[in-house]
Amino acid sequence: MAKKSGKGLYATALLFFLAGAGYLVFSGISESSVYFLNVSEALSMPAGELHSARLFGTVREDGLTRLDDRNGVRFQLEDKDNAEKTLWVEYEGPVPDTFKAGAEVIVEGGIRGENAFKAVTLMTKCPSRYQKENRI
Repeated sequence: MAKKSGKGLYATALLFFLAGAGYLVFSGISESSVYFLNVSEALSMPAGELHSARLFGTVREDGLTRLDDRNGVRFQLEDKDNAEKTLWVEYEGPVPDTFKAGAEVIVEGGIRGENAFKAVTLMTKCPSRYQKENRI
């Protein structure tokens, strides 16, 4: 009687391994990917599609308030190129020291309700005084 070859078993195991690894890579990439948009781009998208995004803009002076009962802020994020386009942002958490009206910020979160963005991350762009000077 001829001895059976185990090549079929190894090929099947390899196929299952590659399928599992491919699924893990695909699901990891799709879950961690977020849109990086300015305010006008975010406003032009349907709210249902903007549940996970990173927005860039400038903090508007109008409506900038600290949350009384908890740590955080509520403010209008202004589009860098079109000051008429704004989006309300609410952020609960520690506020960076450099956060103020006129500061350029990046917020990460999603649209909640009509024209309101619930941020889970708030980052401010460092002022130019912190950048290294060009020296000869």
